[in-house]
Amino acid sequence: MEKENLVVAKFKSGDGIFEKFMGWMQSDEGMGVRKSMAYPEKTVPGIAPDKSYIMFKISVHNEEALKELASGTNAIAKPIFDECIESIQVWECNPLEL
Repeated sequence: MEKENLVVAKFKSGDGIFEKFMGWMQSDEGMGVRKSMAYPEKTVPGIAPDKSYIMFKISVHNEEALKELASGTNAIAKPIFDECIESIQVWECNPLEL
């Protein structure tokens, strides 16, 4: 079952952290991790003006993989997350009927 989630990742301070993380996310390795949990083609990003955090609206097909990634326990992503990510928060998005 596909779910929409909002993810907010706060970066550690330092020069080039945002660029390093985004480079990894767009690499073959990063895309493999992203594809294991969500549909990258449906991802909608939002970047803070000062690049201190990033938000993603994602369409998740594997919630357990999302939890593993967000908790920092995904073996492939752990090195880049340990280096770049200060914290991650995840919310479920539910449609509001008008």
